[in-house]
Amino acid sequence: MAEDTNLQDEQFDEPQPIQGRRRITPASAATTVSGGATRRRYTPRRKVCQFCTDKIGTPDYKDIKRLQRFISDRGKILPRRRTGTCAKHQRGLATAIKRARHVALLPFVAAPTRG
Repeated sequence: MAEDTNLQDEQFDEPQPIQGRRRITPASAATTVSGGATRRRYTPRRKVCQFCTDKIGTPDYKDIKRLQRFISDRGKILPRRRTGTCAKHQRGLATAIKRARHVALLPFVAAPTRG
């Protein structure tokens, strides 16, 4: 019973800041602009996996057009946060790209440019 009275005395109205980070509360999610209008913070759209939407089981190493969308101009495999692929298809995509490189359907590195 003594513990219950101690809990009632404490104030839980204000969120406590996490060390080094600012906790976002519903009131601080919208910023106030001059004139009293509120403006929402920018939240990027959630990317969806192209393989899941097209209902493709595993990426095929022979489908070069599709694989080239997931390779940078330097020839590197793009990360999930950039392409929006799910973890399952990203693993299969990396394997398919490596197989396509091995069979010489895709280059290992980008062609050298002079300039």
